[in-house]
Amino acid sequence: MEKALIAFAAALAVGIPALATAYAQAKIGSTGAGTVAEKPETAGVMVVLEAIPETMVILGFVVAIMLILRFA
Repeated sequence: MEKALIAFAAALAVGIPALATAYAQAKIGSTGAGTVAEKPETAGVMVVLEAIPETMVILGFVVAIMLILRFA
């Protein structure tokens, strides 16, 4: 039972940030596309802004690994 709860917690640690990241990237992507269409010189900044939400998933993945390996 304890292993199932740990696996469920690890899945939540990755799943919830992944959903939040998808939502944020959708909003940033649509806005970024409009911004780049008006000002092409902002393309580099938009790529960086699109990548920033990915850190949430990476941190969630690290937490999941810590839960599975019981570092926490």
